[in-house]
Amino acid sequence: MKRKKLYALGSKHRYDFDLPLSEIISIGNHDYPVRFKEDDKYGTYLLWKNRRYPVEIVQSRQNKYEILFNYISYSFTIETPFSLKRKKFLNKELGKSDRENIVAPMPGKIIDVMVREGEEINSGDALLILEAMKMQNEIQSTVSGVVNAVNIRPGINVMKDDIMIEIKIS
Repeated sequence: MKRKKLYALGSKHRYDFDLPLSEIISIGNHDYPVRFKEDDKYGTYLLWKNRRYPVEIVQSRQNKYEILFNYISYSFTIETPFSLKRKKFLNKELGKSDRENIVAPMPGKIIDVMVREGEEINSGDALLILEAMKMQNEIQSTVSGVVNAVNIRPGINVMKDDIMIEIKIS
């Protein structure tokens, strides 16, 4: 029997799933049993290695989802093999943009901005510090180029997906 596949596409990763879904996850070459549970005390959660990880679907629209897993937000799409091929084809047709927007991965407060407009940066360079849930997160550049615009300053609050910095790719 041939197994059907689905693909979850995040901003940087792709995950393959066989249908029907099982209660086993594979990480590297190891398989681990997991269970989804729901009760009045804890709500919906994933049980793995005797630990509870809260799970909540925040938003779903067509094949796009945003979930909170262990209080961290994840956005992804679910694709069939056909829709994945179509998506790849359409992305090739669009061509590459010469700009990259650095967006807020979660709501938070800007603590520090380490770059200025016109500054040359490399992939991996620290751009800013974003405080979220009492943790300071260093946001790094994913591309090399020149900072085209800085839309934030220390002390302001940003929402998820707000454009913080615009980079012209070199």
